[in-house]
Amino acid sequence: MKKVVAVLLTAVLLVLACAACGGNTTVTGPGPAQAPEGENSSAAGNTTVTGPGPAQAPEDNASSAPGNTTVTGPGPVTSGTGEPDLLATIQERGTIIVAMEGMWAPWTYHDENNDLVGYDTEVAKAIAGKLGVEAEFVEGEWDGLFAGLESGRYDMVCNGVDVTPERSASYDFTEPYAYTRTALVVRKGNEEIKTFEDLNGKVTANSIGSTYMEMAEEYGATVEGVDTLDETIQVVLQGRVDATLNADVSFYDYLGQHPDAEIEIVDQTEEANPIAIPLRKGDEAATLREAINQAITELRDEGVLTQLSEKYFGSDISK
Repeated sequence: MKKVVAVLLTAVLLVLACAACGGNTTVTGPGPAQAPEGENSSAAGNTTVTGPGPAQAPEDNASSAPGNTTVTGPGPVTSGTGEPDLLATIQERGTIIVAMEGMWAPWTYHDENNDLVGYDTEVAKAIAGKLGVEAEFVEGEWDGLFAGLESGRYDMVCNGVDVTPERSASYDFTEPYAYTRTALVVRKGNEEIKTFEDLNGKVTANSIGSTYMEMAEEYGATVEGVDTLDETIQVVLQGRVDATLNADVSFYDYLGQHPDAEIEIVDQTEEANPIAIPLRKGDEAATLREAINQAITELRDEGVLTQLSEKYFGSDISK
């Protein structure tokens, strides 16, 4: 009897023990899956992103805050007022782009080694040095030089450009760095042309759009376009035109190299023409113009312009 009571008591104790643990379930299968390495886990109620995160801005590109515009390409450098500043752009670039013909001795031409030389070439290099940059030369035909300047392909034109009221209306000129007179040249033995007034009804050869072309037309001449001074002289010698106009120093240089050339100067202007550098008109080039003016003043005071003048023309045309 005592054994039966003991068994019943043990059973009661077991039932009570199970009741004390009530409601819990033991999971014997595998536990919850863990987030793979490299992925982020989240607390309850949050969303866990397991795919690739947001794309990062590529190296060297600037990222912008929402609503802002990110500029990834190069643009013009601006001044302290926020306006475009051509001088600052040039100095950041490290070069100033100079347009010239490259076929007009002794201003700008190629020597026997095909190196670009000449008075304008060396003046432009000296100016670039004063600005702390290198001169990058681009050669082209006369009328194309100004089209490229206006479009922004070139920073300046250095090609013996006369300052005229018409050009001053379209371009901002620097201070003059040279002075020349316009000479009238004919083939020796020409008895019909002795003065500029004799050009009325005659034919001349000159670069299209040049001051010399305009002057010849003002005196009543018809102008045939040519590209180089050598070509100009040849058509005069061949009798294909009656005369030509150009800078007196250019003809003196030509005659110095070709003393037997059958041409002669029969007339020239009394007043000297100022030669300067045209820049794009407007505030963008204002600081560049001031810097070039300062450079020209220093080069004149240092005797550099005189030295270059005498080197290429045999006389000082800088004053």
